[in-house]
Amino acid sequence: MEKLPHHPGAAPIVSTLQTAIDQSYDPEDWGLGLPTLTGSMVTLREVGPSDARALHAALTTGDVSRFASPPPTVDGFEKFIEAAPRRRAAGEYACFAVVPRNAEPAVGWFQVRSLEPGFKTAEWDFALAAEYWGTGVFVDGARLTLDFVFAAIGAHRLEARVAVENGRGNGALRKIGAVRECELRGSFLHGGEYHDQRLWTILLEEWHRGCAAGASGSSISSRTNINRGWTSASSTSNFPPT
Repeated sequence: MEKLPHHPGAAPIVSTLQTAIDQSYDPEDWGLGLPTLTGSMVTLREVGPSDARALHAALTTGDVSRFASPPPTVDGFEKFIEAAPRRRAAGEYACFAVVPRNAEPAVGWFQVRSLEPGFKTAEWDFALAAEYWGTGVFVDGARLTLDFVFAAIGAHRLEARVAVENGRGNGALRKIGAVRECELRGSFLHGGEYHDQRLWTILLEEWHRGCAAGASGSSISSRTNINRGWTSASSTSNFPPT
């Protein structure tokens, strides 16, 4: 298995995040409702019925859907959103809508799903409206998501699979410090063709080191405020079954 060294120019793995969880929110309660995560550029909240039309508009454009398979209709998004809370309540899935600060409509999502009982190994994917690529929105949202995955859910290993041709998606994961482990041949069927993917991972201990770096005063540190509540920079996105 190929394992590449950490990219010397990469930002430390979400690394500079400090997690502030409101006393009113018990991380073990995430199955009852996702928290709202507030960063410097975006807010992440549980996806809801009112997001269907906005997400359809944001994620079905040619650039975004090139490496993803979103529902083709608003009705399809509604069914996808309807299924999300059931899977979250079962302790196997979480889906956050991405909402820019001082804005209302959702412009993307971060999805996390368990790959084994107990959520110790998980997979995530993401997609973002094209107009927000290269703005810092992905990095801010990714840090919030990783903080939640490791601090609240308690995952040990987080994986992402990205089509080899998806230069922006691979670059986004490299930028936040994920490690490229290997290439998966013919592992993604999209548009009637099989595509090779790259497997990227982040481990709990790497996230802990990143938090320590942030506590020591790194210039890119940020805080995650977790409150009760419920690129293409896209990874290879697989919508959950409805």
